[in-house]
Formats: sequence, C-alpha cells, structure tokens
Amino acid sequence: MAGGVCCQTNVHTVSQTAPSPGISLIHTLPDGAEISSVSTTDSSSGPSNYSRNVLAASGPLKDVHVPTRLMENFLEIASNNTKKDIETCGVLGAILKDGTFYITSLIIPKQESTSNSCQALQEEEMFAILHEQSLFPIGWIHTHPSQSCFMSSIDLHTQYSYQVMVPEAIGIVMAPIDKSRAYGIFRLSDGGMKILKDCPEKGFHLHKEPVDGSPLYEDCSSVYINSCLRLEIFDLR
Repeated sequence: MAGGVCCQTNVHTVSQTAPSPGISLIHTLPDGAEISSVSTTDSSSGPSNYSRNVLAASGPLKDVHVPTRLMENFLEIASNNTKKDIETCGVLGAILKDGTFYITSLIIPKQESTSNSCQALQEEEMFAILHEQSLFPIGWIHTHPSQSCFMSSIDLHTQYSYQVMVPEAIGIVMAPIDKSRAYGIFRLSDGGMKILKDCPEKGFHLHKEPVDGSPLYEDCSSVYINSCLRLEIFDLR
C-alpha cells in the first residue's frame, strides 16, 4: 500500500436488496498504525447457521476492533437528521479472524425515527448484506441528537436482540450535545440479559435491577479502536 495509508472508507448507495460489490479487508499493520483500548472513561432475523455454530462454544468474550473513522463517518451520515432532532441508526458488520472480531461494515437501513427512537425497516435487506459479505451482526450504532449519552429502555431491548445472537455485540451511542461524554460503547451485563429476556414491555418503561446488584448495562471491555481497518458503508435509505 503506497505511502503507508491504511484507513479507507468506501460508501455504497444501495437501492436493492443485493448490496453493491465490495470486500471489507484488514490491511497489514504499517509503521505508525494505532490500536488503542476503549476505556470506561472514553467518551428479527437471526444469525446464519455458521454464526450460531461458531459462537456456540462458551468462553471469554472475544476482542472487538472498531475502525478509527466509524463514529466520525456515522455522525456525518446522520448530520441532517441530527439537525432536525431525529435519531439515526446503523448496523455493524464484522469479520471473525483469529479469534477477534473486526468491524468492517456499517449498514444504514431504511428507518423510521423520532427525537428519541429509531426503528429499522425492511431488515431483510441488511441481513442480505451481512450474509453476502459473510459478516457477523456485531452490534449497532445510533444517535441521541438532543439527549445525553445513555441507553434508554428501548435501546436496551434493541441491544438484547443483538447480544443474544452474538455475545460480543456492542451498542454505540453518539450524543453530540453531551459535553461530558460524546459517545459510549455499551453491552448488557449478564444480569441485564436475564432481565431483558423476561421483559414483555414495549416503549419507554422501567426495568428492575438485576438480583446480583450489577447494572443493567456497562461500558464494554476488550474493545479497541484500530486505525488499520477499511470501512465499507452501505446506505439502504
């Protein structure tokens, strides 16, 4: 790769179920590339049979690597909605290589949004891309255009739907007006997973606390910002 440049973002506008051609790659780590851990102070379709088989074995959570420009690119895509106080959401696709998940794709589905909620529509389109690109649904990202950085009760149910498929799944909240924390990368705790599994409520509501005293959700561990990942963006809207 000429000049040691490894970060690249390709954007595809997709109008049909089949995605635009594109292969997501991890580039060879050049001199000067950075991989940094995300600390806690930093700001219903199912998976394929392959996904279920690979993830069936229990054990410690695998590391997740996030492209450096993912959050910046997403905020740019969401900017028009953010100005109108409307949420935007996207789905994160990852490859699994040598026991580590690498996020290589951001899929922006057709969606219905308000100032405090965002619902993906025609989800079969984004799962078609995940399937064609052999990607795992490693989580989601969405904006809080006029709220602080936290996960609402609706967000928790969305996070559960991803985490029950892939235990390493993350939920990224982008809160551009929150001066104390512009973003958060979260997962449900084990106790939170049990609470959400048994919760039949919809809309905004309160959840009881896990019996083990843990929070419902927490900052992710084993998540790294990687400057050497190529990001493919598929905009289905």
